[in-house]
Amino acid sequence: MTEVSSLTGRLLVAAPALADPNFDRAVVLLLDHDEEGSLGVVLNRPTPVGVGDILESWAGLTGEPDVVFQGGPVSLDSALGVAVIPGDEGPLGWRRVHGAIGLVDLEAPPELVAAALGSLRIFAGYAGWGPGQLETELTEGAWYVVESEPGDVSSPRPERLWRAVLRRQRSELAMIATYADDPSLN
Repeated sequence: MTEVSSLTGRLLVAAPALADPNFDRAVVLLLDHDEEGSLGVVLNRPTPVGVGDILESWAGLTGEPDVVFQGGPVSLDSALGVAVIPGDEGPLGWRRVHGAIGLVDLEAPPELVAAALGSLRIFAGYAGWGPGQLETELTEGAWYVVESEPGDVSSPRPERLWRAVLRRQRSELAMIATYADDPSLN
């Protein structure tokens, strides 16, 4: 078995040719990546459902837009809280994933993390890959792997995140940000 280099905390940016409609122009934050598989959340799929509609106690702690995001096609009936908490020490109810980004225990009282929050997003569902599955997709060119920034989690304009992440790259990836939504119209 070959060793898997962890991509935890990095972003997967969907290549324009990725055919899966679940991931069209998706930006996925990888929350876990090892030899057992990968798990992440799609950062740019807001839903019309308000956070207060499903997790009333967490309403008002999320940034704009104050809605639940579709984290991916797996377990849409479960919720994940992803928060940015600056500093070296995180509060109870928060587990660091990478840098200032971590997971919030949504069963814990919101008061445990509220004062420390830099930003918070709630996701319904997640994106998951079995052992070796993501590596195969990367080899096939379905995803670009880039560094995440804490602001990606709480982008106030999630519909522009795909282009924004690509545009900030210091490589030929920046050019892909100009790729037409429908190339047949060129």
